[in-house]
Amino acid sequence: MAKLSIRDLDLKGKTVFMRVDFNVPLTNGGQEITSDKRIKASLPSIQYALSQGCGLILASHLGRPKGIKNPEMSLRPVAVCLAEMLGVPVVMAPDCVGPEVEALKPGPGEVLLLENLRYHAEEEANDPTFAKQLASLCDVYVNDAFGTAHRAHASTVGMIEFVPQAAAGLLMDTELAYLGKATTDPERPCVAIIGGAKVSDKIEVIMNLLKVVDRLMIGGAMAYTFLKAAGEPIGKSLVEDDKLDLARDLMATAGNKLMLPTDHVVSAEFKAGAENEVVTVIPDGKMALDIGPATIADYVAVVKTAKTIIWNGPMGVFELKPFDVGTMSLAHAVADSEAISIVGGGDSEKAIKTAGLSDKISHVSTGGGASLEFLGGVKLPGVVALTDK
Repeated sequence: MAKLSIRDLDLKGKTVFMRVDFNVPLTNGGQEITSDKRIKASLPSIQYALSQGCGLILASHLGRPKGIKNPEMSLRPVAVCLAEMLGVPVVMAPDCVGPEVEALKPGPGEVLLLENLRYHAEEEANDPTFAKQLASLCDVYVNDAFGTAHRAHASTVGMIEFVPQAAAGLLMDTELAYLGKATTDPERPCVAIIGGAKVSDKIEVIMNLLKVVDRLMIGGAMAYTFLKAAGEPIGKSLVEDDKLDLARDLMATAGNKLMLPTDHVVSAEFKAGAENEVVTVIPDGKMALDIGPATIADYVAVVKTAKTIIWNGPMGVFELKPFDVGTMSLAHAVADSEAISIVGGGDSEKAIKTAGLSDKISHVSTGGGASLEFLGGVKLPGVVALTDK
């Protein structure tokens, strides 16, 4: 989908409304930001817009206040943090719509941060009147919040109807470029590593990627639904019994594209440091908590041949040692590869970060849910709504 980019717009003297993802974790009653990663991710677009001589309005949600003004979910701490990063004042609006906000219209080079969009229930309801109020604040709309692009809300979809041009920010551009190429025209061989607890969370992703990839490696607890469907003993490993038929269908469709674990690290209990052993057949009374060394070797060998790697989800219970070996081994293999590597948000990102390998990955997605839906072939409403090139 070729959409307008912020680089395609003439921003000089305009008022730009930029939807960003400042949904940062807060502590101390909403006073302190514990991770500024999302604020940093938006800086290139913000700095680019300001360099073009526009007045900039930034808008985001934070948490789930459900239409109620909750001071513990205010964006005020973000305004302070952002001002420090940018080296320019960031004016904090008392709300996101209304006469008081309209009176704060930023001039060229000025930044206004609107208060939490979700203080108004109309935001998530994509209410047209609310959307029109937001649109009335600006001349041009830019969406740089890929993490919310799978939501059809007033600030991601509704207000676009009322602005002349709607473009992707630099972060959104990058996400669409990497994920778009990987799922439509990847460099080959293209391989996917899909893990996590449940097949049900990744059905669409597996089905869609099977059309694209040359090999698809399954790990994590979801592997045991597939193995049970194939008639293998799984002991007391996690399984989704209502998804066994689906797993059989997926295996039949995939043929030899699909790779499943051939050995497993098992234990009788789910806890760090639990007594464990490597087995090829899972005994009764034990559960698989990680992929075994033979599976790691097989998966790493496939990764080494790849030109494109898509990874979403861990290979085992990587939060508990020693059941992190499979996930960490794959993390290092992906990082060492010269292939284009794309890591979906969530646990796979956490694993890459834990291993200190983030800078060795071509692209780490900023949107957990959004990247999952994109990989599953879903057209994201916040992307579809943007102006075509």
